[in-house]
Amino acid sequence: MNLLFKIAGTHVRNRLRQTIVSTLGVALGVGFSIAMAALMQGSQRDFVESLINAIPHVEIRDEKRDPTLQPASRFYQAVAFHGLRPLDDIGGIRNPTEAMASLRDWVDGNLAQQLSGQAVLRYSGQDLGMTLVGVVPTDELSVSTIKDDMRRGRFEDLATTPDSLVIGDSAAGRLGADLGDTVTVTSASGLSKRFKIVGIFHKGVSASDEALAYAPLKAVQILLEKPNVINRITLRLDTIAEAPAVAERAERQLGYKAVSWEEANEGLMEAFAVRNVIMYTVVGAILVVAGFGIFNIISTIVHEKARDIAILKSLGFPEHDIQLIFVLEGLVIGILGALAGCLLGYGLSSYLSTIRFEFSVGREMTHLPIYMSVWHYAIASGIALISAGVAGFFPARRAARLNPVDIIRGAT
Repeated sequence: MNLLFKIAGTHVRNRLRQTIVSTLGVALGVGFSIAMAALMQGSQRDFVESLINAIPHVEIRDEKRDPTLQPASRFYQAVAFHGLRPLDDIGGIRNPTEAMASLRDWVDGNLAQQLSGQAVLRYSGQDLGMTLVGVVPTDELSVSTIKDDMRRGRFEDLATTPDSLVIGDSAAGRLGADLGDTVTVTSASGLSKRFKIVGIFHKGVSASDEALAYAPLKAVQILLEKPNVINRITLRLDTIAEAPAVAERAERQLGYKAVSWEEANEGLMEAFAVRNVIMYTVVGAILVVAGFGIFNIISTIVHEKARDIAILKSLGFPEHDIQLIFVLEGLVIGILGALAGCLLGYGLSSYLSTIRFEFSVGREMTHLPIYMSVWHYAIASGIALISAGVAGFFPARRAARLNPVDIIRGAT
């Protein structure tokens, strides 16, 4: 085996310029593949982390996963009903205190209760439709990032100021209202109540900044005429991986639909999975292209060393050893290229992580989101070695099949 390595090394050294070019081709393929994988996975992880911080890990809603069965369907075996009047249901999760207590017994994390409904805000002759959310401020701060989104005022003031309101900056601008102003809030049933603005937030999402407002839970229950009723329970877990299991158990326990953040963003997660497939396909294609350079140099060596091959076979070297010599030459180039590519990939990833962006709105993304993983290096190097091995195999097989007599006689 040592002799085979020496012969392979001699062949590679004799064509040093071509070897360096092929090695650089593999190195560039591996390096850029690692950097691209680090950037794409880093952006994905950064986006998912931002998404997780912005939404509840588990959300329990006042609805059933399956439609409520009407009494007529239970008593009569009919294909269809005409003129059936369904039972009226005001909705909501009843006995919220009991529901919250039953969840706190086993959920590792924070819980918050909400009651939301549609309302109209009126100020200085301007009307604006809003989603009014009643919250317990201390609980809401433990499950959401609303405190970080506050631009003026404090979210905690909802607990100390009666009939207080926190709205988005876009809504405040459209109404012409400011901190400390009093607005009139009218529910869908026509009941009106006056609220004082104690805070203004900015989430960067127009749907929230223009059409979302927070108020104390008790005040919203009175306005919406739903005393002791909530329609949503949000959970922020200590271990996010437990979200699907917690949602399933909570749904069995309470009977209401419980949705984990993964289920709520199922389409987005599928898009990420497709993007990862595309990413690794591109990585593989880059390294396969680099493998053609190895194929070219090994084919050239086989052509130039035809007489050497004939002499080796005449000395008794079996076809397997001849083939192994040229496969080793391809692997040597692949290994050198993979090592250099890993260094290049690390350098590129480190440099990209230092690039800073600053946006005109004043919000800054400190650095490009780079995620370095040993798997990026292992996968890129593995594909490079496979490409090198395959690129060396076909010329090697042709070399092993050469007839030494024909070579020595000068036959083509």
